[in-house]
Amino acid sequence: MNLNELRDNPGARLKSKRLGRGIGSGKGKTSGKGVKGQKAREGVALNGFEGGQLPIYRRLPKRGFHNHFRKEYAPVNLGALDAAIDAGKIDAAQPITEAMLIKAGLASDGRDGIRLLADGKITRAITITVAGASATAKAAVEQAGGSVTTTVAPKAAPTDAS
Repeated sequence: MNLNELRDNPGARLKSKRLGRGIGSGKGKTSGKGVKGQKAREGVALNGFEGGQLPIYRRLPKRGFHNHFRKEYAPVNLGALDAAIDAGKIDAAQPITEAMLIKAGLASDGRDGIRLLADGKITRAITITVAGASATAKAAVEQAGGSVTTTVAPKAAPTDAS
């Protein structure tokens, strides 16, 4: 086989319809764009424009609140952590850090840290440092003989100031 003999599989590339090539082609004259106007021109993107009518995103009421400063943590379950240790991706004898969990592929980078959750079981004693951990996950690790250290302090419960 030579480079000049390489071909696509039959039907892999559709030939594009040739526009503006006479009335008999079915796409002649205005090339399927109707007549004149802004949308007949090139490079038009009118998302949300409804011809001067108030657009739907402005007609509908806005509800709720989105906190831009909310922390978003990547979840890691105990079962997944145990499976990664079994597979040899993580050494249980060493203290486990967030960087090790990301490197092992258990969590995605680019969030505000990792939160340990209690789905699954842990069968060995581990020492782990994460941004946060659920109370059940902490209890499960400690029951297996390990320890959990969190780097972010849990939120204080609101006090009744009346």
